[in-house]
Amino acid sequence: MKPLILALLCPFFWVLPASADGDTPDHEWAGGAVARGEFLPLAGILSQIAAVQPGRVIEVELEYSDDRYIYEVELVTPDGRLIEVEVDAATGTILQLEEDDDD
Repeated sequence: MKPLILALLCPFFWVLPASADGDTPDHEWAGGAVARGEFLPLAGILSQIAAVQPGRVIEVELEYSDDRYIYEVELVTPDGRLIEVEVDAATGTILQLEEDDDD
């Protein structure tokens, strides 16, 4: 399955078409999963991350890995570090929080 990519750039929300069924745009497919209670809303996930690691969100991806959907969030901290946070989309559990060393 292709990863579902949700990129946050400034106040704009960009969605690239690559839904689970191949025909439905990502935002509609993901919105349906949230409405059915399969995923937690992205706003709540971002609030949860902000409480643990403040920063400006620069990218969000929704990917299927290890038999579950995961929000991968990249943010820039106030001191300029790039942090990647992985969160289980269904439970909201933070799975990984690490500094991204990729340049």
